[in-house]
Amino acid sequence: MLVGLFVAGLTALVPGAAHAAEDAGERIFGTLQTSVSGPIEGISVEVAEMSGAEVDTVETDEQGRWSVDLPGPGQYTVTVDAGDLPEGVTLNGEPSRTVTVDEGRQQGVIIGLNDGSRNSGGGSIRWVELLVSGLRFGLLIAMAAIGLSLIFGTTGLVNFAHGELVTIGAIAAWFINVGAGVPLIPAAILAMVVGAGIGALNEVALWRPLRRRGTGLVAALVISIGLSLLLRYLYQVFYGGRSNAFADYRGQRSVDYGAFSMTNKDLTSMVVALVVLVLVALMLQRTTMGKAMRAVSDNRDLAASSGIDVNRVILVVWMVGGALAALGGVLLGLSDEVQWDMGFRLLLLMFAGVTLGGLGTAYGALIGSIVVGVFVQMSTLVIPNDMKYVGGLLLLIVILIVRPQGILGSRARIG
Repeated sequence: MLVGLFVAGLTALVPGAAHAAEDAGERIFGTLQTSVSGPIEGISVEVAEMSGAEVDTVETDEQGRWSVDLPGPGQYTVTVDAGDLPEGVTLNGEPSRTVTVDEGRQQGVIIGLNDGSRNSGGGSIRWVELLVSGLRFGLLIAMAAIGLSLIFGTTGLVNFAHGELVTIGAIAAWFINVGAGVPLIPAAILAMVVGAGIGALNEVALWRPLRRRGTGLVAALVISIGLSLLLRYLYQVFYGGRSNAFADYRGQRSVDYGAFSMTNKDLTSMVVALVVLVLVALMLQRTTMGKAMRAVSDNRDLAASSGIDVNRVILVVWMVGGALAALGGVLLGLSDEVQWDMGFRLLLLMFAGVTLGGLGTAYGALIGSIVVGVFVQMSTLVIPNDMKYVGGLLLLIVILIVRPQGILGSRARIG
């Protein structure tokens, strides 16, 4: 029932999406931009087969984007004309890249550019830059992790499908913004409504009936893994495997703030995330529903005996968690583009933040997520950028050894 309603709703939201898989072919695409120059237009990109036969030569558009349709799967060589690059911008490495494209795959190509800003100003500037970037990343993780923590606190469910709520928020906002032409801010609000609705649908159609049947937490965990896999690949079918940017706020240049530089959209993302998290904290502390959430999280049976409607509180928790995850997906897609598996890639870091802060506590999820975000970004000072997520999981292991209950968790006697 849940899957049927989800597919029907997504099909209504995206007309003709059901035929996306049939129409999709092999394609190579990419974006040329730097933090200083922004998107670079008019750069020639040549795609050729390994035999040397040219497939096509295109130029980047005003957003720095290019794409080439391929005759079929196989290996291709992508060559950028370095002579077209603006003054002060150079290629990192060779001008050619060899890419393997599988059948039906739309493969992105990363072409590194250097604008002279990297490592400029000494080591102190570098670590300040990473610290600010880590704070921004940690706030985005916290947006989604708080809902995950509240769901665990009120139901005991370790929800592996929570990352898909992040993805549906970004995808819904992208279709509303790009497909329907709605500005990104109202599109993000509508995406939060979609996320809250999907969260409520999860609770009413799936998890509440399972609780009534007495389904164990281990079985529920396995069900959430299956639901995550199902939704993730439904996203790929309906949305496709390509990364897409929102129509608004693309190609911004970094603004120099002295010790660090940041685009206006990244700064706005930090401010929005911080304001929303403060509002969530005020809701938990000052409102009747917030106090009921904390009561159910502390002791569900005692809360029920005190007259609290536990099912109603859990439904609100799912809606709040879904809305926060959707907004987190929109903010993440604003900086990293929208992808069909973006929530899954964020999931382990959400779990790391929740466990580090203390299972079931919203404030613990906030603190733990910020620590994880900062540690992940700062770890690139000593390890390659591609391995930075390993640093966050290593931090989780160390903290669990030293303080298993997490930063704000309380010691519990087992057995």
